[in-house]
Amino acid sequence: MNFGAFVEIAPGKEGLVHTSKLDDHRVEHVEDVVAVGDPIFVMVTDIDQQGRINLSRKDAIAAIAKKRAEAAQQ
Repeated sequence: MNFGAFVEIAPGKEGLVHTSKLDDHRVEHVEDVVAVGDPIFVMVTDIDQQGRINLSRKDAIAAIAKKRAEAAQQ
């Protein structure tokens, strides 16, 4: 979709990664970052009242980088 990517996070469960949450810079086209079938890291940021799951690739990557930095300091 031009506004984001739908990601299957569990069998039969999908969430949306909005273009603003795909990367730490402005994403013009979703296809510039991900392609259909690509495995990507995401984190759940919100589940709205209608049960829609909002995801963030940007936040997941930042969390992974933070944990790696903390582990490297130990």
